[in-house]
Amino acid sequence: MSGGVVIALLLALGSSLAYGCADFLGGLGARKAHVLRTVMVAAPASLVVELLLWPVLGASFGTGVLVWGAASGVASAAAFTLLYRTLAIGPMNVLSPVTALVSAVLPVAVGLVQGEHLSAAGLVGLPLALVAVVLVSAGHGAASARPSGTALLLAFGAGAAIALQLIFLHQAPSGSGVAPLIVGRAVSSALTLTAAAVMFRRLGEEKPAYAVSAAAGMLDSIANLLFLLATRSGDLAIVAVIVALYPAGTVLLARGVLRERIARGQLAGLGTAAAAVSLLALT
Repeated sequence: MSGGVVIALLLALGSSLAYGCADFLGGLGARKAHVLRTVMVAAPASLVVELLLWPVLGASFGTGVLVWGAASGVASAAAFTLLYRTLAIGPMNVLSPVTALVSAVLPVAVGLVQGEHLSAAGLVGLPLALVAVVLVSAGHGAASARPSGTALLLAFGAGAAIALQLIFLHQAPSGSGVAPLIVGRAVSSALTLTAAAVMFRRLGEEKPAYAVSAAAGMLDSIANLLFLLATRSGDLAIVAVIVALYPAGTVLLARGVLRERIARGQLAGLGTAAAAVSLLALT
């Protein structure tokens, strides 16, 4: 087990946990006000975090950074739109695993096509992690409802958009510091804030939960940063599938804060995820 692999795994786990926490807080914020009102607070907060990281980690804004960063921003905005449209149609406990699985499989495929190789332990751990992604993100009664064809297409689209965001960030030059994150966040913020402005009259009168929404945005920035650092230390195929375990963080927080019950399948998924990460650590 090399030091680089261990660092990449730890960073990927941190990214996954931060994404899960961000989703949990974003969900809480969206309960109080329209989700776009939540984003109007979360997006600037996340951009502020990345700008504060600029003097610490540096940033180089070359052509490649601008192109890949902007592409990741567009993909991020598309992911947001498609994901919430998907979950609005439902059933969430069927569509969420589909989205999570697609968001994991595409970066894995890209990494393998680009020449990344897996050891024997990795060949077992990687598919095991994909199984864990589905189990952890599936809620109660996942087999009780059947989604429409439109909902499934939207779920695939949301997963693909999330995957493209991660892939585009990975393609940015490794010596560019946090520049890809700043460019991507600026683009996605501009797109989502424009959408909020266009739909302003349909957003209702409720004020957003400012502190919760801002915290969600900041955690999302931290998650993106940890993902970027993880892929610079390890393989995209391994990092992406671990990051896709982000529903585990949401599930555990919902249990601890909201006292929601963890389904048996999700509990099995958490155990499967632990086993998969252990195997991937041996690659």
